[in-house]
Amino acid sequence: MGTSPNPLRAIAERALEFVSDGAVVGLGTGHAATAFIHALGDRVGGGLRIRGIPTSQASADLARQLGIPLTTLEDVEAIDVDVDGADEVDPACNLIKGYGGALVREKIVASSSRRLVILVGPEKLVQVLGARGTLPVEVVPFGLPLCRRRLKVLGCEPNLRCRAGQAYLTDNGNYILDCRVSPIDDPAQLEQALLAIPGVVGTGLFLAMANTVLIQQGENVEVRQRAAP
Repeated sequence: MGTSPNPLRAIAERALEFVSDGAVVGLGTGHAATAFIHALGDRVGGGLRIRGIPTSQASADLARQLGIPLTTLEDVEAIDVDVDGADEVDPACNLIKGYGGALVREKIVASSSRRLVILVGPEKLVQVLGARGTLPVEVVPFGLPLCRRRLKVLGCEPNLRCRAGQAYLTDNGNYILDCRVSPIDDPAQLEQALLAIPGVVGTGLFLAMANTVLIQQGENVEVRQRAAP
């Protein structure tokens, strides 16, 4: 049975405290989520009964390799807890996600969950969203020219994500525009403006969604909770 990678073991193990026997668990995508899936696989091998809902084909494949039973959103009323990573976390626990390419499915799973637990290292902490300079936006291929033009008007300089010289395709068959941004003064307003562009499927802004953020500081784990609205 697999083990979680050492650099993220502490937060991966801590996240297991939010998983109860019989739970439906969202399985995120990326390095931190992979560490959690390995840790969860160990517990499933030890008798923990859960069902997972993956946010990407990569996470689904890993879960199957580790013997984690999977289900679908069609077959459950809600997800008990979703565990994922993030690319930026601000002091209010708002997020930018999507560097791993699964932002739309991650947002669907997060929105279907009673609790979203985010796992990060201290390098992902920012004072203002956009500080790292990139905001991923998923777009329908047919709408690419329009989306590029409208994003530029909004001050988001779009760059088509490519891998091995080809346009990167998400599991949904869409493109990702990695938009060069400055620190974002009003993330909610920008999110609304982006989603109003025909062809935009989703953005990497995850606002007021994370309930708990676990931050690995060496071997210690800092816990942040989003304030109640």
